[in-house]
Amino acid sequence: MNAFRLYFRYMGMAIRSQMQFRGSFIMLSIGNFAITFIEIIGIRALFSRFTSLGTWTFGDVALFYGMIHVAFGMAEGAGRGFDLFSTQIKSGGFDRVLLRPRSAAFQIAGQGLQFRAGRLSQGLVVLIWAAHTLAVQWTAAKIGLLLFAIFGGACLFYGLFVLHATLVFWSTEALELMNIFTYGGTETAQYPLTIYRPWFRKVFTFVVPLASVTYFPAIAILEKKDAALDSPLWFQGAAPVIGVLFLWMSFRVWNFGVKHYRSTGS
Repeated sequence: MNAFRLYFRYMGMAIRSQMQFRGSFIMLSIGNFAITFIEIIGIRALFSRFTSLGTWTFGDVALFYGMIHVAFGMAEGAGRGFDLFSTQIKSGGFDRVLLRPRSAAFQIAGQGLQFRAGRLSQGLVVLIWAAHTLAVQWTAAKIGLLLFAIFGGACLFYGLFVLHATLVFWSTEALELMNIFTYGGTETAQYPLTIYRPWFRKVFTFVVPLASVTYFPAIAILEKKDAALDSPLWFQGAAPVIGVLFLWMSFRVWNFGVKHYRSTGS
């Protein structure tokens, strides 16, 4: 509980620091909202030309889009410390982190917290619109699954940020390759898995399990048949757990990296 209180103090400090320049914060949020909103306009233009994407309508894709962007917006704001971790390795600042009476992961998680209102609010607007437009009977179970999927998605993306930071122990510089799975993953997961080639589906199902936090719970909510893997309904409902397990595994890998850290000597 003490750790939770300290983390929320970190969060409060981050929000207060951002609010010191309210004009900058508002303009940045509007800019992020507009940039990400262009993406959904492009998807809408695609559907206005082709009507549907196989058996998927624009409303279906909007649900995918809203789920993944809300999840990524949460993880991006909370995981900024891991995203910028390479600067601490190069400067030797991580040595100071190791001397403090808190875990290294906890301290890095509390640094660089940012409230990303633009992407988060834009994804939320699209998600609410999709939920209102789709002919879905919103029971308590489906609402719970939707929230669980978003939480699992946030855990999965946070885990990717942690893995990205862990690689810095050996590479020193942050590897842009990981952005394929973080920022590129949002582009992939905002569409149904069935539109991709089989090998591509396997990558984002078994290697980076984005399908577990978007595709599987979404088809359970939409009551569609899984044409990709023919998964049972119980698995579709439980799939977001994989996102939570992915985060746990990422921190295990992080601990391995910390044990093999060698100081800069500066």
